[in-house]
Amino acid sequence: MSNLNSNLAIYNRHPFHLVDPSPWPFMASLSVLVFLFGLVSYLHGFKVGNFLFVFGLCILVLTSVVWWRDVIRESTYEGSHTVLVQLGLRYGIVLFIFSEVMLFISFFWAFFHSSLSPGVELGMIWPPQGISIFDPCQVPFLNTIILLLSGCTVTWAHHAIIHGNRNQGILALVFTILLALLFTGLQFYEYKIAPFCLSDGIYGSTFFITTGLHGLHVIVGTLFLLVCLVRLYNYQITAQHHFGFEAAAWYWHFVDVVWLFLFVSVYWWGGI
Repeated sequence: MSNLNSNLAIYNRHPFHLVDPSPWPFMASLSVLVFLFGLVSYLHGFKVGNFLFVFGLCILVLTSVVWWRDVIRESTYEGSHTVLVQLGLRYGIVLFIFSEVMLFISFFWAFFHSSLSPGVELGMIWPPQGISIFDPCQVPFLNTIILLLSGCTVTWAHHAIIHGNRNQGILALVFTILLALLFTGLQFYEYKIAPFCLSDGIYGSTFFITTGLHGLHVIVGTLFLLVCLVRLYNYQITAQHHFGFEAAAWYWHFVDVVWLFLFVSVYWWGGI
């Protein structure tokens, strides 16, 4: 019996995390299937599509919440996220952000493909005839300042956490989330007063798809930071254990950089 216990101890003496069986990956994939099926059905005019879209979205959100809850338990209370596991997670978030960069490159490619050499169907000019563009020195410039300030405050929070200053970390995260909400509100206001719509040719489609995708990333990043704020308040993020916040901060800086490219290319250069 003692030999068996010693063998088990040796077997478990490794820095890797062997994840327990979980139903959440299956539930997440099933909910995404229902969500997309409902969305496509709704766009094609089927009445059941609206219900399937909302139902799939609700199940996806609920699955994400309980899945992330389990990950927090594994990292905070079970001690499963060793140094080697955290290194793998860092590689994972870097690859994830790289995939997001490639996604945005595809939409920037579509924008520059049409703007650098507009065809005859666009009147050989850019922006196309009849499109009234936004003044980049108004709401877009204000949103740029807000997002850059949020990048400064999230860096402030990062340094405060590293140095063990929990109160400053909480304060900086609150400022970051408020700035993110202000940015999102101004983006919705800009959409409301837009003189063109998604169906107004290549300019309208590239503008709303690119800025809308960025806005979706801002919302996701805001939720990411909000979860970090709750965890920091509950003493789950410390100077020695804060990879979750680092991932959120990296993601937020990625959102900042993408917006700078959006502002310079779509709002400023695209309207010259």
